[in-house]
Amino acid sequence: MALPWLESLPAWGAASASGEAVAAVPKRFAALFMGCGVNPDQWWAKGAGTSMELGRCLEPLTPLRSKINVVDGLFNKHALGVGIHPGQTGNILSGVALQKGAELKGGVSVDQLLASHLGDETVQPSMVLGCEQPITGYHETNFSMAYSSHISWQSATSPVPMEVYPSLAFDALFENRGSRRNQSILDRVREEAAGLSRRVGAGDRAKLDEYLTSVREVERRVTPMRKEKEAGDARASDHGRAPLTMPRPENGLPEDVRDHMRLMCDLVALGFQTDKTRVATLLLCRDISGLFYPFLNVSTAHHGASHDDKSEAYERVTRFYVSQFAYLASRLDAMPEGEGTVLDNTCLLFTNSLWSGTKHDASKVPVLLAGGLGGTLRTGRVLAYGDHGDDRRKLCSLYLGIMDRMGVRLDRFGDAEERLADF
Repeated sequence: MALPWLESLPAWGAASASGEAVAAVPKRFAALFMGCGVNPDQWWAKGAGTSMELGRCLEPLTPLRSKINVVDGLFNKHALGVGIHPGQTGNILSGVALQKGAELKGGVSVDQLLASHLGDETVQPSMVLGCEQPITGYHETNFSMAYSSHISWQSATSPVPMEVYPSLAFDALFENRGSRRNQSILDRVREEAAGLSRRVGAGDRAKLDEYLTSVREVERRVTPMRKEKEAGDARASDHGRAPLTMPRPENGLPEDVRDHMRLMCDLVALGFQTDKTRVATLLLCRDISGLFYPFLNVSTAHHGASHDDKSEAYERVTRFYVSQFAYLASRLDAMPEGEGTVLDNTCLLFTNSLWSGTKHDASKVPVLLAGGLGGTLRTGRVLAYGDHGDDRRKLCSLYLGIMDRMGVRLDRFGDAEERLADF
């Protein structure tokens, strides 16, 4: 286990015993993805800061208005004119033209580019998580369904394997192997934690207790899911099938997607808080998603519901996904770090491959940002680029600006050479 920021111990930005400067507070990036578009009528914002007004889809972000940016009008050039779905999704984080047919070809995604530059500073270069199994085969447009199932790409021809099982993501984060899985992480570090608690100040002691409690809570929720995963593997084996071809919950994934998404958000939060990783992606649902939402009183699956995107039902679906983004942002904002919070040193991105699922319209995409990247990114704003002209409203121009603030400066990324104006 790594430690959160503790003011009473030598830490980021402080001088070491030898007088040498130590590394600054780390900056982090995470991208959350929802497929098939949003409810366009209720996706809007106006005003600034704590007075910002939000449409119903964005209402879960109300407590965080001063720490978000609502970005309107950006688009992904190579997602236009290629047909619906896979060709609109597989390059959402790369901006590179995709190739049809049997051979995958696109580009490295922004998260993996950041991980290649920053990953040697952490145990895990990146976390690549998902809440829905990938699908195989080809779409009617002759694009591989791999483009619909993955947003994180480590090369032009290879997506990063996505972890959909919370128990395996937890084990990877805390290096649980073999019999170690049968022992609580906190039991393994009990003596070290007790010794540290005696050394730190009262404020840090409370922070340490809160941190250890949050790890225990996530571990408690993961443990039964590990057993479900093993049972799912056994059922798949009995049927002579791969687990990813089995329906939820027969495949061992949580039956309630609310539990699944919240736990994956908690794992990203722990990864950032402990500095195990500084880069993450979370595919909340894939393109052409088959997830159901009985708790929202929505009778059709996600993809079908998106074809009536202005309905009250799809408004509830959209708001539900925004609430996951708000949950992760709030978790990070509750973690003190230096003079601010972990969220203040992070950039969280929420996006979708489409604006309208009814029209399969990708002429602009919904974008939300949360966090200030160590004071380098001004927040509490509504940024409108719809009337800026295509060369000045590229999604990849946004990515260039984010990478600049994280110390990775490129002349070009995807289809963009210029940074986004007024960002």
